[in-house]
Amino acid sequence: MTSTTDHSPQAAVSGGHPQRWLILGVICLAQLTVLLDNTVLSVAIPSLTSELNASTADIQWMINAYSLVQSGLLLTAGNAADRYGRKKMLTAGLALFGIGSLCAGLAQTSGQLIAARAGMGIGGALLMTTTLAVVMQIFDEKERVKAIALWATVGSLGFAAGPLIGGAILNHWWWGAIFLINIPVALIGLAAVVKLVPESKNPQGDRPDLLGALLSTIGMAAVVYAIIIGPEHGWTSGQVLVSAGVGLVVLAAFALWELRTPYPMLDMHFFKNPKFVGAIAGSLLVVFGMGGSLFLLTQHLQFVLGYEPLEAGLRMAPLALTIVGLNLSGLGPKIFLKLGTPRTVVLGMSVIAAGLASIAILGGGTDGSYWGMLLGLILFGGGIAVAQPAMANAIMSSIPREKAGVGAGINGTLAEFGNGLGVAVLGAVLNARFAALVTVTATSLPAALAAADGVAERRQIADAFADGLQTSQLVGAIAVFLGGLLAAALLGRAERAEAAQAKTEESEAEEPEAVVNGTA
Repeated sequence: MTSTTDHSPQAAVSGGHPQRWLILGVICLAQLTVLLDNTVLSVAIPSLTSELNASTADIQWMINAYSLVQSGLLLTAGNAADRYGRKKMLTAGLALFGIGSLCAGLAQTSGQLIAARAGMGIGGALLMTTTLAVVMQIFDEKERVKAIALWATVGSLGFAAGPLIGGAILNHWWWGAIFLINIPVALIGLAAVVKLVPESKNPQGDRPDLLGALLSTIGMAAVVYAIIIGPEHGWTSGQVLVSAGVGLVVLAAFALWELRTPYPMLDMHFFKNPKFVGAIAGSLLVVFGMGGSLFLLTQHLQFVLGYEPLEAGLRMAPLALTIVGLNLSGLGPKIFLKLGTPRTVVLGMSVIAAGLASIAILGGGTDGSYWGMLLGLILFGGGIAVAQPAMANAIMSSIPREKAGVGAGINGTLAEFGNGLGVAVLGAVLNARFAALVTVTATSLPAALAAADGVAERRQIADAFADGLQTSQLVGAIAVFLGGLLAAALLGRAERAEAAQAKTEESEAEEPEAVVNGTA
């Protein structure tokens, strides 16, 4: 494999690009556009159902078309950014996302909206990979963790603000406005990117790996599709097993091809680096716990505590606001600089696990209150603010800078997989526990309540559902805690190996000097 260096205007500037913080603001604006759109859509589902006569399947595809296209293209988009220019791909991503938003806002049928969402997924894949890749280019090692923390904060802000902004828009305008509002943001972002963001790319431009791009896209899309449809069709259904099987076989073929081709889009030797593997394991389990637990929390607030969707969204806000507040204060990067990567990861993921356990123990049960859940939400957010930037930095710093786009693609793919697996696994734990406790033949809370005979049986069903939620949250807490220990062990091993190698190189460099001094 050809060794390359990343030639870019900012490389020669001590401390990073002189306008790096302003550029970071532009990048975060682009990132926020994508993240807001994903959370806003969930609020509009009732309007889409009535005004477009959308079926349940249509609604699912409006959501899933975006996720499937984006997850399938993340690695390919990151590789294209490295090869053809990160600024070019960031510009293209904003343009495609803006055009897709316009088409979605003006859609007259469910089919048109689904197609527009798929187009937005292409733009989203380019944005998710190039934003983080540009951060890696314009900040030096000293400031990079702080910049990544601020970049990660945007995700939490999008999660918190999406339902609130969506609810406010739908109170005054029709559903299409939730997409059209993206257009001025995309235009502002385009102008700022063209003006401010420097171009950077792999100067030698490896030969395009077209077969690798095709295999990775098909394989990832198939696996994500299986995760998406699993809860609805059943994990042992033919549709799920075939999709998952095809995805895994194609991804295995992708790995074999990447090992043989002289210009791979993903260098499989990265997986021999314990720092890279440890960061991947930690990132996957953080998103696993976060995605699965948020899915469960929404149900707990609505089905057990009886809040309306918008009220439930407001009560979830302390989680995101904690992440935003701690990252803006710089606490996470300060802890990272003081403790180093392994200890920071253990601390952050232990606090996340404590938050999940607190939610299950203090906020669980039909007699629990929201205030019992609040402590858990704050701990959960604090742990994410500490652990997530450290692990994102570990992933990106374990990959050569000229492959930053691919590194960002891997980071985004982990988020997609982790979130889907969290919902699938913790949801399965909830359903299994619920089915074991209820006496009526039903696998969901609304169906069980409808089939219940009398107040006492309905109370028993509600208690069983709350018990299932508690169990699944505790399973998530254990998974996150053990994942933190595993990630820290691998990261610590990598740091010790790097230190030993540096010491060996230093000794070898000193030996010739000693010989010269002796003969003199």
